[in-house]
Amino acid sequence: MEGWLLTNLRGRLRVRLTSNALDAEGFERLTGRIMKAVTVKYCAFNRLSKSLLVVYDYSEKAQSDLLSLLQNYQPLTPRPAPWAGVTIFEAGEETPLPPNPVYGYLFRRFFLPWPVRTALTILHAVPYILKGLHTLIARHSLSVEVLDGSAVSVCLLRRDFNSAGTLLFFFSLSTYLEAWTRRRSLMGLFKSLAGPEEKVWIIDENGQEKEILESLVKEGQSILVRSGGLIPVDGVVVDGLAMVNQASMTGEPLPVKREVGGSVFAGTAVEEGRIVIKATKIGRNSRIRSIIEYIRESESSKAGVQGRAERLADSIVPFNFLLFALVFLITRDPYRAGNVLLVDYSCAIRLSTPIAVLSAMREGNDRKVLIKGGRYLEELAQANVICFDKTGTLTEAKPRLKSVVPYPPYNREEAFRLAACLEEHFPHPVGRAVVAQARLEGLGHEEEHTHVDYVLAHGISSTWRGLKVLLGSRHFLLEDSGIRLTPEQEAETEKMTEDGSSVIYMAVDGKLAALLAIEDRLRPGVPQTIKRLRELGLERAIMLTGDVEPSARAMAQKMGFAEYKSELLPDHKAGYLKQLVQTNDGVIMVGDGLNDSAALSLANVGVALSDGSELAKDVANVQLLGGRIEGLVAARLLSQRAMARMKANYFFIVSFNTALLGLGLFGIAGPSLTTALHNAMTVYVAYRGTRPYIHSHEAILD
Repeated sequence: MEGWLLTNLRGRLRVRLTSNALDAEGFERLTGRIMKAVTVKYCAFNRLSKSLLVVYDYSEKAQSDLLSLLQNYQPLTPRPAPWAGVTIFEAGEETPLPPNPVYGYLFRRFFLPWPVRTALTILHAVPYILKGLHTLIARHSLSVEVLDGSAVSVCLLRRDFNSAGTLLFFFSLSTYLEAWTRRRSLMGLFKSLAGPEEKVWIIDENGQEKEILESLVKEGQSILVRSGGLIPVDGVVVDGLAMVNQASMTGEPLPVKREVGGSVFAGTAVEEGRIVIKATKIGRNSRIRSIIEYIRESESSKAGVQGRAERLADSIVPFNFLLFALVFLITRDPYRAGNVLLVDYSCAIRLSTPIAVLSAMREGNDRKVLIKGGRYLEELAQANVICFDKTGTLTEAKPRLKSVVPYPPYNREEAFRLAACLEEHFPHPVGRAVVAQARLEGLGHEEEHTHVDYVLAHGISSTWRGLKVLLGSRHFLLEDSGIRLTPEQEAETEKMTEDGSSVIYMAVDGKLAALLAIEDRLRPGVPQTIKRLRELGLERAIMLTGDVEPSARAMAQKMGFAEYKSELLPDHKAGYLKQLVQTNDGVIMVGDGLNDSAALSLANVGVALSDGSELAKDVANVQLLGGRIEGLVAARLLSQRAMARMKANYFFIVSFNTALLGLGLFGIAGPSLTTALHNAMTVYVAYRGTRPYIHSHEAILD
């Protein structure tokens, strides 16, 4: 790719590209390549200056790899094209950021003559007064809008245009701060969800399976999606049968049956089965729309404390008018009675709570923790039990194949090649370990098997050279399929298990063909995370695993779990979660695999790791975007501190406004001072809600 190197500092590189060298889709593809080459902190393309900026974790190798990638990258479509990048706002976000009111207020205050300033104040007040009248007449409600309109009207009737102008300025400033915070939070969520470009499987014109980039899919092409896969396009099923989880679109956790002729939508996931989809709506636009819908849905998932705050805010307003009437009846002084309407509790309460929630979500996003709504923020703080799936969650998402033990008539190479050929079709950490080791050893293969079926939480079934092949767990092969082991084979599996390895069994034509030992190392920081979560108030931490009892006990002791459940099948795991939820204040479930989806949906808060299965991420309420387990500590800290800040804000608002009301009633503070102090307090509370919950120098783990 041709261009000029403008900046090449440690961890910061800027390149100016030749004209039309990169379009929107090309930038997405290039970003995906860059993120695979180096650890990216920020990547952006300026369409006007045609400059590409990459901020990354610096090392000499990373710098060299990045420069080489950019120099050798060839855009697939080096033709002139309009910039078609989609942002949340261009794609339909209905609340653009309002203009900053500070500059206009200062200009009017110091540079405009009094008559002009007065006319502008009246003009600015009209919408608030009309909105208050509409709410009162049409909705028969004494809400915050009625109180705001009444406060402005009182100032205008007194001819106190300075107080009216100050009041209107603080109204505008509060609205601006709320919109600014919301915009930052939504853009953070959007960028995290959009992520790098994915790959999909298609059926080409020769009937062969082929993996391509999502952006290269064309309308009318046949897309293959298997169990655990995310559906990348809107389309119609033309072959196969599957249970599709549409929770991301409908909110319904139960999967629906989709067969030939049925419609499917981008962003939903195949829970069981295999389908071929004819694409009708393709590309990132379909994906972007589903992301935007998700973000809007997450905003509607308000925390209980947020809903209570809004109801409390509206319920207080009638008391302002009641106090106004009482003061007027007692004093017969409309001036003093009017001071009551200049101070209200509801404005700050309504403003501070959603800002605190959105700020916590944004900060979580900055710390690679995606919380999908205020309700889950509150439930994270209240939970007292946390459960962990072991494999792929507490252990590394990239386990390593330790050994392959073949049995006659197959040698190691033949058995290993067949296992890798089957495993490459499914996005599971264990399968990826087998495929990665096969590539490392240079074991190529031809697709000699028929179509591959994934049996949920058990394993894989296929036909190879006319023989039935089974690959999966001990339960799948020995108990469900009736495969028998010799004493020597049993001894080998016990040896692998005692060594801490997970065992995959492969049988061909009803006989054991090979044992594969998977070394599953712990993720960094697991024992420290468990200890820290207990310190943060989680009374019980429970490990859930399908491992046999000796292996489960050893791993639990190693990680610091006082409780564990072994030899659990997915339905047993879901049943156990259901029981926990019924008997505890709140339960958090942490998982990563396809077989964790039921348990994740049953828990009060489901947490998935970003390197887990698409279905687990889709069902979960919280995602650990960095794939690091200590993100749970950040999530718990954020939730607890956000709830504490909202309660502190409520106490401060009530105390401050009560004191201010007393000053106004006794004539100590005039309307201008009362208005200024009240609205300054509102702005302060809003600003306080945007402050960090976790300081940059604060260690997450001890």
